[in-house]
Amino acid sequence: MSLFYDRAKIYVKGGDGGAGAVAFRREKYVPEGGPSGGDGGRGGNIVFVGDEGMSTLVDFRYKRHYKGERGEHGQAKNMTGKRGTDVELRIPVGTVVLEDETGDVIADITEHGQRVVVAAGGRGGRGNARFMSNTNKAPTLAENGEPGEERWLRLELKLLADVGLVGFPNVGKSTLISKVSAAKPKIADYHFTTLVPNLGVVELEDGQSFVMADIPGLIEGAHAGAGLGHEFLRHTERTRLILHVLDISGSEERDPLEDFRIIQEELRLYSPDLAQRPVLVAANKIDIPGAEEHLRRLKEELGEELEVFPISAATGEGLQPLTYRIAQLLPDIPVPEITNYTAEHVVTKAEPEQRFEIIKENNQFVIMGKEVEKHVRMTLFDREESIYRFQNILKAMGIDDALREAGIKEGDSVEIAGMTFEWE
Repeated sequence: MSLFYDRAKIYVKGGDGGAGAVAFRREKYVPEGGPSGGDGGRGGNIVFVGDEGMSTLVDFRYKRHYKGERGEHGQAKNMTGKRGTDVELRIPVGTVVLEDETGDVIADITEHGQRVVVAAGGRGGRGNARFMSNTNKAPTLAENGEPGEERWLRLELKLLADVGLVGFPNVGKSTLISKVSAAKPKIADYHFTTLVPNLGVVELEDGQSFVMADIPGLIEGAHAGAGLGHEFLRHTERTRLILHVLDISGSEERDPLEDFRIIQEELRLYSPDLAQRPVLVAANKIDIPGAEEHLRRLKEELGEELEVFPISAATGEGLQPLTYRIAQLLPDIPVPEITNYTAEHVVTKAEPEQRFEIIKENNQFVIMGKEVEKHVRMTLFDREESIYRFQNILKAMGIDDALREAGIKEGDSVEIAGMTFEWE
C-alpha cells in the first residue's frame, strides 16, 4: 500500500514566448519589399486538471519541476511561430493550490475535469512587420518572446476519506484503524499538530475497499476553533459516513452516552450539513468488565435511530460485521458536495504596485521590478533600433529621471535583470 501524502511543493514555469523575426519581402519586381517578419508563438501553459481517480499527491514527491514548451520563433513572410504545447498535470480532486511564498490560494480543485492554468506561457515577441509606421517604413526592430510565468506552489490535499472516525482521545480509534486496514500508512505531519492523522485502506475479500481516516483532535469547542478543531473538521467535510467510536467500558470515568451527545453537538454546531451524514456507532472495549451495562443503556437510548456495533479493537471481536456493514452502506451514499474553499482565502490586494526600485551599490545602480525586467528580456540588443526603443521605454517609465535623482554620473553602470549597461 503506498503512503498517503497530503502535501507537496512543486516549481512550475510556463513556456517562454518565441522571438519575433526581422525579415523583408524579397520578390522579383518588388524593388523595396516591406517588412515581413512574423511574431513568435506563445509559450505553453502549465495546467492542473482535477482527477477523481487519484487520492494522493505522491507523484509530486518524485518529480518537482515542470516547464511549459517554448513558443516557436516567428519567420519571414509574416509567418507566426507555432504555439508551445501545454503541460497538463493531473491532480486529485480535493487539492488546494497555494502560492508558496504568500500562502494565497490560487485554486481549489473540487471537480473532476476542472482545469486551472497555474503558470501561463509568455506571449510571443512581435516581428518587424508590426513596427512599420508612417515614419519608419523599414523597421529592423523585433522583440524576444515574453518569459513564462514561474512560481513555487504548495499543494494540500484535504483527506478524501470515505469514513471519518470521531470520538474522544483514547477511545481506541487508532487501534481500530490498524486492525481493520490493510496497511498503516502515515500522512505527512500537519502544520497544526504533532499528532499524525492515520489513514487506512480497508480491503475486503470481495475486492471492495474504502478509506477510513482517524483524525485526532475533536474536543469540546472544536467548532469554535479550539484546539485542532477547524483543521480536524475541515477534513471530515468530505467523508460520506461518520463512525462514532465510544469507549463503552467507561474506563476513564466518562459516560459513553454523554460523550456521544457532546460530539454530535460539536459536529452540528460546526456544520449542520456534516451532522446530517449517515452515522454508525462502534461501542469499543466490549471485552472490559462493566461494558455490558453501558452497552445496554446505549442501545436503549440509540437503538431505534442508530445501528450500534459492539466491538473490541484490541481483540478483533465484532470488527467483521462492522466493516461489512460500512462496505454495504457506502455505495448508496453520495459523495458530499465539496464547499469551495477559495472565496474565504483569496486575498485581493488593492494597493498600487511600485513599478521599479533602484538600489545603489558604490557606483553601480541596480534596477528591480517585474515590468522593466520583462522589457530587458524581450529586447534584442544586437539591433540598434531595438536598443533605441528600450531607452525610450526607460524614459517613459520614469527610470531615467529616477536615476538622475539618485545621483548617477557618466560612466556609472546600471544593472537590470542580470544585464549591465553603461550610463552616458
